Amino acid sequence: MKVFKFGGASVKDANAVINVAGILAKYPNDNLCVVFSAMGKTTNALEKVADAWMNNESAATGLVDLVEEFHIDIAKEINIDTSVVTALTGKLRDVVHTTPPADYDEGYDFVVSFGELISTALISSFLISRNFTHTLADARDLIITDELHRNANINWEETKNRVVVELLKSNDKPVDRVIITQGFIGRSLKGKPVTLGREGSDFSAAIFAWSLHASQVIIWKDVPGVFNANPKHFEHTVKLSSMTYRDAIELAYYGASVIHPKTIQPLQSSEIPLYVKSFYHPDEPGTVIHSHEEESEIKIPCFIHKPNQVLISISPKDFSFIAEGNLQSIFGNLSSLDLHFNMMQHSAISFSIVMDDQPAKIQRLFDALGSEYRIRYNNDLLLITIRYYDQETIDKAVGDRTVLLEQKSRTTVQLVIN
Repeated sequence: MKVFKFGGASVKDANAVINVAGILAKYPNDNLCVVFSAMGKTTNALEKVADAWMNNESAATGLVDLVEEFHIDIAKEINIDTSVVTALTGKLRDVVHTTPPADYDEGYDFVVSFGELISTALISSFLISRNFTHTLADARDLIITDELHRNANINWEETKNRVVVELLKSNDKPVDRVIITQGFIGRSLKGKPVTLGREGSDFSAAIFAWSLHASQVIIWKDVPGVFNANPKHFEHTVKLSSMTYRDAIELAYYGASVIHPKTIQPLQSSEIPLYVKSFYHPDEPGTVIHSHEEESEIKIPCFIHKPNQVLISISPKDFSFIAEGNLQSIFGNLSSLDLHFNMMQHSAISFSIVMDDQPAKIQRLFDALGSEYRIRYNNDLLLITIRYYDQETIDKAVGDRTVLLEQKSRTTVQLVIN
């Protein structure tokens, strides 16, 4: 069994859907589990639907119409019945005419899940029109989680049991040579739709691979592999032919956008290699991520840019030390607000964190801590992470800008600059 994952860019329009069918045709003798994201920017569009519904705004219906029109246009271009789209958008339209739940995140998950459902229904219908035999499986019946919405935690054993029962025959062969399903979505043990975090389809592919004891995972992207830096921000980038699980998870954790941070762990635990390949050039080798340390040692610096960062410094008003009790209080508030930091550092009387700018949540953090702590902050900052750095590399990355915070380990340096 091989597991493929196609992201939004790989199914963004009619030509992309046709291209996916061409890639699948290159594997005529392989058992495949194929995981799809929502098409193009559909998740962004559905977030607007969710926001309008949860705020009881009349605009929700019109926003559903836009989602429907986008998918109908694709269906017409690939010559399939548009009812495969309207059956699902009709259900979504009915949803936004009901009273939303009290929990915003629960409503968000319910609405946004439709993106992957529409995508796979449309792609499945197209493959049927090409006489491409497959099974369409609902990931909500397979990936089982806790009750945490928008970033659900996997119930691994229950998920594996469901996947094995639903997708494999008794002789461990798949129910069909090709199985199509959704990324990003699942269902809680109480039966409510959940999502696994933005860009979580990579993680879904890894979950299916772990459950199915897959031989490999291929993530199909609009780039030919993993580079040492984002070509949008750096000149003279280099494609990495291979890298270790450790380097991949470190780079993903620090913000590399090629792979979702949670993807590597389940693959590493079963030593399943992960390939990142181009859907434009599917015959090229791409980048392989595996356990072969010597073969995959990275010899050059790797850069990650995270713009729109906020540096927050928190100090006790009574000038007491930042001790375990203070940290427990600060971390407790961060957890309750679902705020995640990208860097932290503390001195005797100050604790500093760097995080993505989320004004509403950050203001609630300030409100929660303001009575006991003095808080200072800078926004509109850039966080640069360099793995396998040297001083010359740091100097080139910083240039003539001011470094507000710096943190080094043996292999990685993080720099917050204005």
